[in-house]
Amino acid sequence: MNKRERVEFIDLKLNELYPEPPIPLDHYDEYTLLIAVLLSAQCTDARVNLVTPALFSLASNPEAMAKQDLDSINAIVRPCGLAPRKALAISNLSKILISEHSGKVPSSFEALEALPGVGHKTASVVMSQAFGHPAFPVDTHIHRLAQRWKLSNGKSVAQTEKDLKRLFPKERWNALHLQIIYYARERCPAHACHGLECIICKSCFPERKRKVKTQKA
Repeated sequence: MNKRERVEFIDLKLNELYPEPPIPLDHYDEYTLLIAVLLSAQCTDARVNLVTPALFSLASNPEAMAKQDLDSINAIVRPCGLAPRKALAISNLSKILISEHSGKVPSSFEALEALPGVGHKTASVVMSQAFGHPAFPVDTHIHRLAQRWKLSNGKSVAQTEKDLKRLFPKERWNALHLQIIYYARERCPAHACHGLECIICKSCFPERKRKVKTQKA
């Protein structure tokens, strides 16, 4: 297959396997999604989902979270790693949402990325999944599979995002990034397929004999 044929095959196969991919992070609204995504940095979604019930029981909106002392937040989010930094970001961004955004999560990349602890990937997830804005958040799974499928060279996460946006139609971005994540976890994991075993890898590269070495994000 050439690249265009691979793109079409991958798009069709992922949509067939995951027609309505759910958001893997448990949340209630834009604010709880923002907090969950922030906590997922260098942490699995499964662990975040174990932590957030206690956190959202303590406070599930900016007003309530801003009233909590830092130690209380830190004690709950510690299992997610980078706890002091994440706890401080949660506390500070909650206060900023109140003072600058009337307690609401803003719906622009610029405003989101200005919040403590919110980078481009986190903002992209919130923009796509909370507000329906076309975005293509790239995590380690997507970065890895884009290389295995020869859709990007792995030079950087930013380059992978740019390449995938160029290859796939905008109306598919929001669902597609979730579909790739689910596929990577369930069918093409980092230490199993290696670009040789799963249906997409075998279909797109039937002559491939050696494991694909991918660059980390």
